[in-house]
Amino acid sequence: MNPFDWQRMLLHEFPLGFLGEVMLRSLFAFIVVFAFLRFSGRRGVRQISLFEVLVILTLGSAAGDVSFYEDVPLLPILAVFVTLLCLYRLTTYAMERNARFGAWMEGKPVVIIKDGLYDTEALGRKNIASDEFFMELRRQNVEHLGQVRLGILEVNGDVSLYYFDESETRPGLSVLPPCLRRDHAQIPSDGLYSCNHCGMTSLQRAGEKPSCQHCNNDTWSKSIGRKRLTSATRP
Repeated sequence: MNPFDWQRMLLHEFPLGFLGEVMLRSLFAFIVVFAFLRFSGRRGVRQISLFEVLVILTLGSAAGDVSFYEDVPLLPILAVFVTLLCLYRLTTYAMERNARFGAWMEGKPVVIIKDGLYDTEALGRKNIASDEFFMELRRQNVEHLGQVRLGILEVNGDVSLYYFDESETRPGLSVLPPCLRRDHAQIPSDGLYSCNHCGMTSLQRAGEKPSCQHCNNDTWSKSIGRKRLTSATRP
């Protein structure tokens, strides 16, 4: 007795010829989604907004259904395509004409770093994990917050950074992974330390267990003061 019902597992009750129909349906779904992205006037994948994610997911769900289910006709999917395209065009037009509506739909840029310090309230509102943000900083060749004059979280999720001049770079909180940065609740030696929560940097004495005056955090790490390594300064 065959322990596996290969007919049921591979095709169920469909004939082998249905595979050809699936291919044609998949091609149709691909063309519909591609046409939507072209006709919607999108700017690029990296510039996708929350509203555009919603539209694409809705269209993708419809395209997935028409690809796999034989009882889903093609014309209703075209109706979904036309409806979403009109909705997208109307919404983007309204966003261009009304700044408040546009801000409500897509949000506003948020200042995350200012003068080497985190805006902890902004981080909380955006539900951003520090490890995730540190990774983005490292990708832009930032070693510590003292190198960053201004950091802005854009509406599409990108991070725009404006740096201090080399002469103005100050000691700041390291953004390196925890395995490369020691955290201290009790200061081991005299020197400059940075708050692990907001980045505030101050002189601390050995043996103290200080709380940050800016955010009341009680965990610190040794401040880093190195200049930012750019293409012009690399050997």
